[in-house]
Amino acid sequence: MKNDSVSRVILFAIILAMTTALSAREPDVVVNVWPGKPPGAQIEGEEHDTTKPDGNKIAGKRLIRLGNVSTPTISVFKAPRKNNTGAAVVICPGGGYHILALDLEGTEVAEWLNTIGVTGIVLKYRVPTGQLNPKWLSPLMDSQRAMSLVRSNAKEWGIDPAKIGVLGFSAGGNLAGLTATMFNDRKYEAIDKVDKVSARPDFACLVYAAWLNKKGTIELEDFVPVSKETPPMFFAHAADDRVEAESSIAMFLALKKLKIPADLHIYDSGGHGYGLRRTEFPVTSWHDRFGDWLKHRGLLK
Repeated sequence: MKNDSVSRVILFAIILAMTTALSAREPDVVVNVWPGKPPGAQIEGEEHDTTKPDGNKIAGKRLIRLGNVSTPTISVFKAPRKNNTGAAVVICPGGGYHILALDLEGTEVAEWLNTIGVTGIVLKYRVPTGQLNPKWLSPLMDSQRAMSLVRSNAKEWGIDPAKIGVLGFSAGGNLAGLTATMFNDRKYEAIDKVDKVSARPDFACLVYAAWLNKKGTIELEDFVPVSKETPPMFFAHAADDRVEAESSIAMFLALKKLKIPADLHIYDSGGHGYGLRRTEFPVTSWHDRFGDWLKHRGLLK
């Protein structure tokens, strides 16, 4: 019986590897975020997919839950030349600052962005940091450095340096929100000329973003410094999400108060953690609204 279980696990791994190889597009460029050892938290253990063969699925499909990320990278999926708008988005997958939903909220999003002429850049930031205080600090170092790194390579990668945004889901939405508000407060000592390049996103998209509000209120956490320099934002959330929608609402209201353009979409149901995968819930068409918003902002010309 034990041998049968082992065989099933091995067969599952082989099928998964074959399916991934056949279906997933390889990135055009993969770059380490840091030239050496990153500042901040040092993650122990070997990077690996923590999803079990019987792990829960989203829209009937498994997902990668990547754990023990000690070497942050960015994977660049360039927009096809025929429809490249010059826009780019740094994507922050979610996972509670414990793991990264790398395909569901990362590579699948990059591939969709390519279809509308946008370069998708998946940030593999350090996890787990969920037990640290603050849990977002080392991931924010990674995202700030990643924004500067993308902008410094914009010409080489076919990107307009004035059209670089950030998009995040759940904990990644928390990270995207902090990246879009703390760009003038770099959380590490400058290393090289890359760190002299602006880390400010030109726009942001927060999807079921977590922990931006004081729990149970529509007030932003004190550490979220919204200012007149904060970029325009797009929000999507379901009212029945276990991550309270007030997180998105609080950020939206703070932007509205300063007359910063923002779109807020709260759907009645749909839960949490769907990425771009379509289900019966209308919230899973959020990316169509985001595409409309990008057009309206003039970013897809």
